[in-house]
Amino acid sequence: MEAKAVKQRLQTHPETLPQLDDVSTCIAATLNCAQSCATCADACLAEEHSEGLARCIRLNLDCADVCELTGRMLSRQYEPQMQLLRGAIELCSKACDVCATECEAHAGTHEHCRLCAEACRKCQQACNALLAALA
Repeated sequence: MEAKAVKQRLQTHPETLPQLDDVSTCIAATLNCAQSCATCADACLAEEHSEGLARCIRLNLDCADVCELTGRMLSRQYEPQMQLLRGAIELCSKACDVCATECEAHAGTHEHCRLCAEACRKCQQACNALLAALA
């Protein structure tokens, strides 16, 4: 999902957060990361020695869930509860950091882990940028 498409959809809403560019970028990053993490977890399960990837799979699934939730929460523009929203964005940034670190440890062997780590780092950056914009 592209941030431009997300922004176009959000602009149709009668009420939007003033940080529309950062919100759109973050939503696109969270949904992309969730998909990347789900794919990585599935690919890890299909690897010949998947038992060595159990931690990676677990973190992929946790990160995918957190990213999906955060993207959905950010998509709802009407009267957001900012304390909850900031908490979700902070959690998403942390989940992406932990997942990326784990995937980076396997990136030399598994391309799906390398790609997942990249998506997680981009999402982490987008979350941190949005948190700074909301401050």
